[in-house]
Amino acid sequence: MSNKYTLPALGYAFDALEPYVDAATMELHHDKHHAAYVNNANAVFEKHPELFKDCPACFCRSVKDLPADVKTALRNNVGGHYNHTLFWESLKKDVALPAALEAKLVENFGSVDAFKAEFEKAAATRFGSGWAWLVLTADDKLKVVSTANQDNPLMGVEVAGVEGTPLLALDVWEHAYYLKYQNRRPEYVAAFWNVVNWDVVLDRLNKKSADCKEGLR
Repeated sequence: MSNKYTLPALGYAFDALEPYVDAATMELHHDKHHAAYVNNANAVFEKHPELFKDCPACFCRSVKDLPADVKTALRNNVGGHYNHTLFWESLKKDVALPAALEAKLVENFGSVDAFKAEFEKAAATRFGSGWAWLVLTADDKLKVVSTANQDNPLMGVEVAGVEGTPLLALDVWEHAYYLKYQNRRPEYVAAFWNVVNWDVVLDRLNKKSADCKEGLR
């Protein structure tokens, strides 16, 4: 087994999410930004192979225990790899919201519109760079949270300020939207609902897929 991560294939054409996410952004975002996180993480693992975990989800859970001299680099870069992999898998046009997921959202937020409003607020008001998340909490509740930079809820409260099993993520770094939306982040956030693969979100909910056995590779 090689002590390195690989850039996963996007799984669809760069223009597959047009007009909501443009092809140029998708190509740069995947082939340059995500690739840089993978390469930077692998550069650290080359020097510290004993720290490598094949499952990025498992690795993110253990970030708080990393040696101080490599903690920031691996937190940022393995976090970026995990976050982007989950993000790409969450995107597809024209996927209807499954009834089972709709019921869970209504149960936890009062309505689907109330959930979307809370998620949009978390994404639009995240200062600087970061992510908005829908997570499953330890007591089987759905919750909207946000994290800075490339942190994610798997890293826990001590590191990321939040915790939970990621079900859906939205990248609100400027590189995710600036070519098309410039400084209009709320417009980008609103367009996101047109490209959510709700079937994948429901599958994560059913599998609780942040478990190491289901961790992203």
